[in-house]
Amino acid sequence: MKNFFSKFIPSPNFVSRDSADEQLRRQVAALYGLYSGIIGAEKVVLRAGKLDALDLIRSERLPERVLGLQKLVFEDPTVNQLPSRDQLPAILAEIEEELADLMARRAVEEKIEKKITEKMEERHQEYVREIKMQVLKEEENVETPQTLRKYALLEKLEQKKLTKSVMELLRPASLDEIIGQERAVEALRAKLASPYPQHLILYGPPGVGKTTAARLVLEEAKKLKFTPFAKDAAFIEVDGTTLRWDPRDMTNPLLGSVHDPIYQGARRDLADTGVPEPKPGLATDAHGGILFIDEIGEMDPMLQNKLLKVLEDKRVYFDSAYYDPSDPNVPKYIRKLFEDGAPADFILIGATTRDAHEITPAIRSRCAEIYFEPLTPKHIEEIVYNAAVKLGVAMDPDVPRLISEYTIEGRKAINLLADAYGLALYREEEAEQITISAADIYRVVQVSRLTPYVNRKGADNGEVGKVFGLGVAGYLGSVLEIEAVAFPASDKGKGGIRFNDTAGSMAKDSVFNAAAVVRKITGEDLANYDIHVNIIGGGRIDGPSAGTAILAAIISAITGQAVRQDVAVTGEISIQGKVKAVGGVFEKAYGAKQAGINTVIIPKENDKDIPQGHLGLSICPVETVDEALKILFVKPDAAIA
Repeated sequence: MKNFFSKFIPSPNFVSRDSADEQLRRQVAALYGLYSGIIGAEKVVLRAGKLDALDLIRSERLPERVLGLQKLVFEDPTVNQLPSRDQLPAILAEIEEELADLMARRAVEEKIEKKITEKMEERHQEYVREIKMQVLKEEENVETPQTLRKYALLEKLEQKKLTKSVMELLRPASLDEIIGQERAVEALRAKLASPYPQHLILYGPPGVGKTTAARLVLEEAKKLKFTPFAKDAAFIEVDGTTLRWDPRDMTNPLLGSVHDPIYQGARRDLADTGVPEPKPGLATDAHGGILFIDEIGEMDPMLQNKLLKVLEDKRVYFDSAYYDPSDPNVPKYIRKLFEDGAPADFILIGATTRDAHEITPAIRSRCAEIYFEPLTPKHIEEIVYNAAVKLGVAMDPDVPRLISEYTIEGRKAINLLADAYGLALYREEEAEQITISAADIYRVVQVSRLTPYVNRKGADNGEVGKVFGLGVAGYLGSVLEIEAVAFPASDKGKGGIRFNDTAGSMAKDSVFNAAAVVRKITGEDLANYDIHVNIIGGGRIDGPSAGTAILAAIISAITGQAVRQDVAVTGEISIQGKVKAVGGVFEKAYGAKQAGINTVIIPKENDKDIPQGHLGLSICPVETVDEALKILFVKPDAAIA
């Protein structure tokens, strides 16, 4: 220390001019010593170097030494004005005030540090006591003979294993085994197995492979270097019908919940200290992977809105009136969950059998949409063949066709085959090769009270007054048998038209529109006829798409021209004879294929909605009723009388 202060003591060659200057020098030297005592000699040199004041504090000139002291005490490198001798007393007084404040602060800091050290020692002792108590509890034997017996029973149950279920065995193990969904799988792979995977909604009828396709595409994406999915990326599957929103946020398996320490039974050690316990949900379990929500359209709208917030934030946040951020008893992980939330960066895949307009628009706007297609009889037959190979059984040639008549779901087709396999196994238990017969299939469908899915079939002949229309319900198309009969009215000009009341008001409007167009085309006044139009089976028609089919049936009835029974038609008619666009053309094509129809007539405006040759059908777009009738009637020349 002496060596350091010697730098600030004037040399013997330094001669003062008068006693006042000498007093100022001593005052400056004392202040240097006081400052050095507060912060330390080494820090004085380091600070002087940073403030460019080393030469000043070593100078023999009094103003320069005062300027250096100013820079050090006030830590201001911009002070460069040398003070005059008249200014020195005032400047030294300011320095003394600043040093006094510095000493006061240092005294308070030392006092606080002492208290902190004492508190830390107290907490350390408390922590040691808690650890000792925990060790004592662990050493206590909490097991009783009763609990040990139950544990032994559980261990014994673990040893019993059944074989895999038939659905597990026959479930597709690769994307190539998903039948009839080539376009949907291609779209799913493009949107998911990508460097930038998208949230998705999968539409389609049940049992066509939506869940299996999503799971298999994720497994494929894990193997690709350019996707963000790690090898351990999770596939969390949940049914939307089981998810309900709890306004109290006490039970929310999807997003997580907070167990308060009083009523909900947080952990005992947390409850004793009044600390709430957040518990992350499935959204956090799916972090880094996929959250698959089946039947997402059945979810509570409020829960859907909360899920949207998670999709945007990529985190789940928790809140509780019991949480006190200043409480020292709160563990780190609970503090982090409350302050930072739980990570939830996942890809959402929702599957639904509902129409797109029934899904919340906010969900749809954040998701790409993929439509899975209904399965045709050929698809069902292929699924049955593949399942039989996996089961290792033989089948009668008619078995796949029979199963395809009773279902359009791949899952249901496999169930029917599995049930028939059980019957055949029981019947031929000693045979080396089990063979499933057509009789086995009939017995299964009888026990299950199944009826053929399609009981209307197209034919190569023509019929008068009967035409096939096309309808759609959800994602499934169907063929409507529309028939009409016409008799001359007893009193000319006083005829009438009768129609199914159950068919709906829009279908009746189609009949009246057809009446106007009939007169325009044939010149016949329907008032001269008693006409009865019937939808076989009493099907309800919610839209105007049956207009062209009803028109053809009426014209056939009054002219006697036969209508082809291998053709189905859809399209709204205007009173000017135009065939206008309708919805669901893609699905209607599947209904036609199911019914054995070869040719489908659609409005020209729907031409882009369905590819030519789809499902092996002949697709005929038309703009006018005349064009449609030329295709529908067996003798086109007789269509216009």
